[in-house]
Amino acid sequence: MKVVNLKQAILQAWKERWSDYQWAINIKKNLGTKGATWDYLNLAEALMEQALIGPSPNPLILSYLKYAINSQMVSYSSVLTAISKFDDFSRDLCVKSLLEIMDMFSNHLSCHGKAEECIGLCRALLNVVMWLVLGCAWYCDRLRELGSSASTEASLKACQERLHSLVSSIKNRALIHIARLEDQGSWSNVEQAIVKLTEGIGSVTNQTLKSKLEESVSLVKGIPHMLTAQSPPPAQPSFPSVHAFIMLEGTMNLTGETQPLVEQLMMIKRMQRIPTPLFVLEIWKACFTGLIESPEGTEELKWTAFMFLKIPQVLLKLKSPQSDKGQEFMDDVNVAFEYLLKLTPLLDKADQRCNCDCLNMLLQECNKLGLLSDSHAANLSSKREYAPRLKTTENANIQPNPGLILRAEPTVTNILKTVDADHSKSPEGLLGVLAHMLSGKSLDLLLAAAAATGKLKSFARKFIKLNEFPKHISGEGSKSASVRALLFDISFLMLCHVVQTYGSEVILSEPSPSGETPFFETWLLTCMPEEGKILNPDHPCFRPESGKVESLVALLNNSSEMKLVQMKWHEICLSTPAAILEVLNAWENGALTVEAVQRITDNIKGKVCSMAICAVAWLVAHVRMLGRDEREKPQTMIRQLVLPLFGENTLQFYNERVVIMSSILEHMCADVFQQTGLLLRSTLEGQEPIPYRNLLPAKEPIHEALRRQFQAVLRKGWVDSRALHLFESLLHIGGVFWFTNNLVKELLKETRKEWAHRVVELLYSIFCLDTQQITLTLLGTILPNLLTDPAHWHSLADPPGKALAKLSVWCALSSFSTHHKGPASARQRKRQREDIEDYSSLFPLDDTQPSKLMRLLSSNEDEPVTLSSPGDRSMSSSLSASQLHTVNMKEPLNRVLANLFLLISSILGSKMAGPHTQFVHSFMEECVECLEQGHRGSILQFLPFTMVSELVKLPAMAKPKVVLAITDLTLPLGRRVAAKAISAL
Repeated sequence: MKVVNLKQAILQAWKERWSDYQWAINIKKNLGTKGATWDYLNLAEALMEQALIGPSPNPLILSYLKYAINSQMVSYSSVLTAISKFDDFSRDLCVKSLLEIMDMFSNHLSCHGKAEECIGLCRALLNVVMWLVLGCAWYCDRLRELGSSASTEASLKACQERLHSLVSSIKNRALIHIARLEDQGSWSNVEQAIVKLTEGIGSVTNQTLKSKLEESVSLVKGIPHMLTAQSPPPAQPSFPSVHAFIMLEGTMNLTGETQPLVEQLMMIKRMQRIPTPLFVLEIWKACFTGLIESPEGTEELKWTAFMFLKIPQVLLKLKSPQSDKGQEFMDDVNVAFEYLLKLTPLLDKADQRCNCDCLNMLLQECNKLGLLSDSHAANLSSKREYAPRLKTTENANIQPNPGLILRAEPTVTNILKTVDADHSKSPEGLLGVLAHMLSGKSLDLLLAAAAATGKLKSFARKFIKLNEFPKHISGEGSKSASVRALLFDISFLMLCHVVQTYGSEVILSEPSPSGETPFFETWLLTCMPEEGKILNPDHPCFRPESGKVESLVALLNNSSEMKLVQMKWHEICLSTPAAILEVLNAWENGALTVEAVQRITDNIKGKVCSMAICAVAWLVAHVRMLGRDEREKPQTMIRQLVLPLFGENTLQFYNERVVIMSSILEHMCADVFQQTGLLLRSTLEGQEPIPYRNLLPAKEPIHEALRRQFQAVLRKGWVDSRALHLFESLLHIGGVFWFTNNLVKELLKETRKEWAHRVVELLYSIFCLDTQQITLTLLGTILPNLLTDPAHWHSLADPPGKALAKLSVWCALSSFSTHHKGPASARQRKRQREDIEDYSSLFPLDDTQPSKLMRLLSSNEDEPVTLSSPGDRSMSSSLSASQLHTVNMKEPLNRVLANLFLLISSILGSKMAGPHTQFVHSFMEECVECLEQGHRGSILQFLPFTMVSELVKLPAMAKPKVVLAITDLTLPLGRRVAAKAISAL
């Protein structure tokens, strides 16, 4: 009835010619309901209907409408919706008056009501934009049909101006963006209207008007892409975190998968907004630096393989996701090489180190993979003046490593095929291949090439299969017995070498298909000493059947030749430790002389070097348990076993095998001999000490070592391989909390802005040693401690506070993007995993939560989750997108993030300001900064929805784009929260 009465009241007012305020008084007296708005009676629409009945608008009724707008009897959204329902554009005067009504409020559109009313404003804006686009299209058609006419052009111009002023406001575009997600159907109507208008623009002869129309159209079309617009990258010449991350991967993770490496690099590029040419340049700079700094021998070969085989593959993957931009990426790589050519000293030093033109080889590799065009490669190659003076007479005939590595790569595939063939008939052929691999540095070359191309695991599996092969004995002669012994020995030595160079997970990561564990795997797990692994010398694995031990002792004590026929080498290796214990006891008790012991050790290492390795493995475990005075005899035995034997009666390929044996034994004993400061052998033999061992200075507290090393890295500006190894051993010794906490303290000391930023970049890359655990500690323990204890607040003042916020966000984003991707890397698995804390207590979730959630989601639409009460920290008010997406809260990282955002939310809602609130502002700004790259969701889904209204009170956050970035617009609740926050701006 009220609607009918409303129309009668309007007509009566018109008949009696009431003034606008008389009309308002009477209508409120007769129809008004206490406190209700007039929107539910559709007052705006009723007035507009009556005003626009004739060919020209009724001025009196329009004055009522204007009065209703000015006195806020009707909402902006109801007026806009009513305007968008008028569809007769031929009545120019009516359209003109509607545009004038819009002008009354379109430059200050806002809404401070409930979330539903704000969503209503979004929809009304969408509708009115469509109405204006249709109006423009209608007038364009009219121009096409009737030719140029001043009045039509004026109407078109009027519509275009209103459209432009509406969509040029970022706030309005953000609200339309929300309406678009709320109602996809209406948006597709807008798109159709835009198509219609685009076709009609051609008939506009006035060039100024035409270009303005095109500009308005592009603004409307850009609404769905509001969030992908990037802010310009910061201008800086170098990026230490890329550099250090590449150093870390090249030094410690050659065997790692390529994909995680690519993703991590993309993450760094996105977070720091690094332009592609500078990004690629930084990768090459790090490769050249790593190669120049690497210790000679295996480490140098690993770096060469990383640089020439793995990195080109990484760049190829960086190129592929945007396949349409392939040419653009090639140009970027070309520009990166142009920059690299200017770093002549770096290139010269690398050429000198490798004795070849490194850059040229890289260019050829990149050209082969399609990262550089032929013309680019030729042009770059011509610019590098290669210095021929490097070829001195003594090194002219030494082949350079890069060339050897590139040739080794196809050889790996051939060897894998050869080893796969059936050798049960004539194993001698296989022996030739293996012997060739042992000569010189072939083995290291092949392993490095296999590691860099992801073939090392299959390589290791083939050797394990080969090591199992000699188990099967059947009536053999002496020739086949020696072949069998050699096959066992060479494969055993190679496997030990692989484990020491690349870590045991290369061998252990894939379970054997047959179900039974091969001998080498068992031995490796139970008997082989490795860095960070302590063995028990009394473990049952060192105690086989006594009968076998006695016969072996007798065999070793016998000065005559050791027979090979019918020998079961696997059993012999397992019995060797017990035999050594017998010999040692006999020697300790005076039953054996030094000469007798020397004879026995000669026998052990004379035929099959594997026996010497098994003997030393046990001796190392045994020596660890002894006091300093008791170590002399076992250490003498170790020394005897390490030195090669110079005799005639040794088995084939003895010299090649002994070189590998000595290196394996030296690695095994390094820790034990280091404890007492003894040398395994004199350094006069021209042997390089084992790289990266014994880096920690003696008699210095570890926190002092950490501080000194970090200051050195900070002064230098990048992290080198040696520093990374030292940091890793400190992390291993001190534990995650100690390591992270002390480095964060170093950051908080830094009061200069550019230095604080440099510390962030360096720390981020050092934290990549174990991103997951360090991030959990940083976000779950260290930050909450700093934020909740007023005694620590002073340390969070800028610049270090802002820097810590940046570091925290970078770590959180990196961890979050990788923590679902497969297991921890080999490097991280070497350390015991730490349970930082029981994460359940950090973020308790009660069993009632699902039912609470269901009640909230089915609650009255008008009152979504009491969004207006920041003081009320109840479950309902701190609902977040992650809870609506049912993210698994048993994941420690998810719990920690949810907990941190709850803490941040309570700091924002509290009445106390200080450096800690400043830190929270910086943290949120950095989150938005990193997410602005069109990379949605991620860690901000843990932000409680109530926080949005708190955040927009901060000047830096009071921007429509920020609100769109921090709310999850895929959820209805997220859209309502965003609409409410933006409408109030």
